[in-house]
Amino acid sequence: MQLSANAPEIARETRFVEMVFPGLSNHYGTLFGGDALKLMGKAAFVAAARHARCNVVMATSDKIEFHQPIPVGELIEIVARVAREGRSSMTVSVEMFRENLASGQRDVVTRGSFEMVAVNEHGSPVAIAQNTTLNLKHHLT
Repeated sequence: MQLSANAPEIARETRFVEMVFPGLSNHYGTLFGGDALKLMGKAAFVAAARHARCNVVMATSDKIEFHQPIPVGELIEIVARVAREGRSSMTVSVEMFRENLASGQRDVVTRGSFEMVAVNEHGSPVAIAQNTTLNLKHHLT
């Protein structure tokens, strides 16, 4: 069997890039922690949905570590990877990097993990492999 050009591939990682503008900052002039969590959760969602090729929901977030503040004017890059796959759940590891555009210096500033669950149209957990197999069969030529 050969996969068509439109067949889904399991992505190894998901990356987002965002500039820290004043609308994302707190009163200290750095990225607001709530916005950092929102961006990390979004990246975890996309990584899990791309991996499972079905709807996913967040069950938990765990051990979010903020190592350094990110000032307004710096670039952030969020990298999410599925680190563990269970029957219907996945653990997604997320790292946030800050980058000074003038100097090019990059640092890991935030880390966390998110437990995501594959669900059907009714919100009930479903097996990940089952969904991946069904979606692959649909795209086979």
